[in-house]
Amino acid sequence: MELKDLLGRKLVLGIAGTAVTPAIVQHFQELRAGGLILYRRNFLSPEQVRTLITDLEEALGRRLLVLVDHEGGRVIMFREGITVFPDNLAVGAAGNVAYARRQGEIEARELRRLGVDINLAPVLDVLTEAYSPNIGIRSYGRDPRMVAVLGAARIAAMQAGGVSACAKHFPGKGHAPVDAHLGLPVIPSTWQEMQAVHLPPFQEAIRVGVDLIMSSHPYYPNLDPGPRQIATFSRALISDCLRRELGFGGVISSDDLEMGAIAAVCNIGQAAVLATRAGHDLLLVCHTPEAQKEVHRALLSAYENRELSLAELEASVERLDALAAKRPRRFEPGEPRPEGEGAELAAAISRQAVQILQDKDGLLPIKNRGERLAVIFPRFAELADRIMIEREILTGREFLTRAFGRYGLNPDVLLVSMEPTVSDLAAAAELAERADLTILGCYDAHLFASNRALLDQVQAKARRLVVVLLRDPYDVTFLRPEVAGLTAFGWRVCQLQAVIAAIGGGTGS
Repeated sequence: MELKDLLGRKLVLGIAGTAVTPAIVQHFQELRAGGLILYRRNFLSPEQVRTLITDLEEALGRRLLVLVDHEGGRVIMFREGITVFPDNLAVGAAGNVAYARRQGEIEARELRRLGVDINLAPVLDVLTEAYSPNIGIRSYGRDPRMVAVLGAARIAAMQAGGVSACAKHFPGKGHAPVDAHLGLPVIPSTWQEMQAVHLPPFQEAIRVGVDLIMSSHPYYPNLDPGPRQIATFSRALISDCLRRELGFGGVISSDDLEMGAIAAVCNIGQAAVLATRAGHDLLLVCHTPEAQKEVHRALLSAYENRELSLAELEASVERLDALAAKRPRRFEPGEPRPEGEGAELAAAISRQAVQILQDKDGLLPIKNRGERLAVIFPRFAELADRIMIEREILTGREFLTRAFGRYGLNPDVLLVSMEPTVSDLAAAAELAERADLTILGCYDAHLFASNRALLDQVQAKARRLVVVLLRDPYDVTFLRPEVAGLTAFGWRVCQLQAVIAAIGGGTGS
C-alpha cells in the first residue's frame, strides 16, 4: 500500500450537503480518506442518508468507516429512523443500568439500518462541582463509578448489536471551564485527582472491550506541562498512559481538529502532525475542505521527511483494518425505523429523571387549574439549521399548549429567542406580571447573558414562579428562594413531556 493510501486511512472527513457531488468524490480520492462523519447538515431522511453513503462508496470503489455523533439528548444528528433518547445526565439521574443497556441495544439496531459503523458515544466525562459549559447534561453525572457502570453497559450492548462505540473525552473533561469548540480549556487537575475521578470510566470501558476512545483538547499542565501539550498532542497521555499504562489496544481518535482549542495553539496542519505523533490512529477534520487538504499535506510531508514513524502508521492501519473487519456489511436488513420499544424506554428514563430542585412554597404540582397561567419558553426551531430539532417542537406554541392541556391547564404561551432580545425581555416581564403563576423554561443562564437577564427579569415580575432548567442544572444557583425549580436534564420531547407532567400533576388524559 502506498504512503498516501496509508495516511489517508487515518482521515475522517465531514462534507457539506445531502448528496454526493463530483467535487466530494474527487476530494475523497485525492486525500484517500478512510472515514466519513455525518452531521445534521447531511440528513433529510433515512432513505436519503443511505443513498448518500452508497453513492460515495460506489463512486470510490471502496468501503469507508461511517461515523456519527449519536449521544442522545442534545447531540443527535438524525431526525427519523431512530429513537430520541434523553441526555446522559437523565439516564444517570434515573440510575438504572438496565436502561443504559437497553439504549445501547436499540441504538445499535437503528444505526446499523442507517449504515453507521461507529457511534461517537458515550460521553464518559465525570462532572464536578465546577460549572461545565459544554459537557453538562451530556455526562452521566458526578459519581465516577456510576458513570463507569452506565457507560460500560451501553458500550457492551451497542457493540454486541454491531455498532462500534467510542468512549470520550479522554482523559476526562467534565470539569473543563471553557467549551473546547470555542477556546482552550485549561484544567489544573493532578494525576491523583484524575486517577480517582476521571480515569475510572475509561478503564471500565477498556475492560468491556470498547472499540474506540476519543481524546480531548484541554491543556492539563499538571499531567503534561510541556508547551502546547494539550491532551491531543500529549504523547504522555495518549501513547504512554492510554495505550501502555491502561492497556488500550483499540483505535484512538482525535476530536475534531477544527475546534477553537486547536486554533488557539497552532495551525491545523501542525495539529495533525502533533496529534499523530502523540499516538492517534484516526484524525477528525469535520468541516472545511481546505483544512482537510492542509492536514493531508502536512502529514504527507512529515512522513516523507521521517518526522513521523512509518512503523506507527502501519500499526494504526492494522488497528483500523481490524475495526473495519467487524463491519462486513454496510446496512443491516430492513428499512430504517425506530425500534418499537424505544419511545417507551425514553419516556421511562425521562419520568424517573425529573427532579424538583427547590420548592419551599409548595408550588408543585399545580393545584388550582383556574388561575391565570403563563408559560415562557425558548423557540427551539431557531436551532434547526445547526442541530436536530424534533418535529413536535418545531411548532413550539402548539406543542406546549397540547402538553399542558393534558393536565387541564390552559396557559398563555410566549416563545422567546434562544438568546432573548430586549423586546423578548419586555414581553416576558409583562406576561409574568399579569399571571397568577408563571412557568419559565430557562435554557442556560450561565452560558448566555441574555438568558440570565430573562431569568432575572421574570423573577422580578412574577407573582409566583416555576423555573424549568432545560439545559444546565447549574442554573439553580440563580433562583430566588421562593422560586420553584425542577429539571429533566434536557429538552427533548420525552423530557419536556416528563417535566410538564410533574408540573401538571402526573396523570394526563
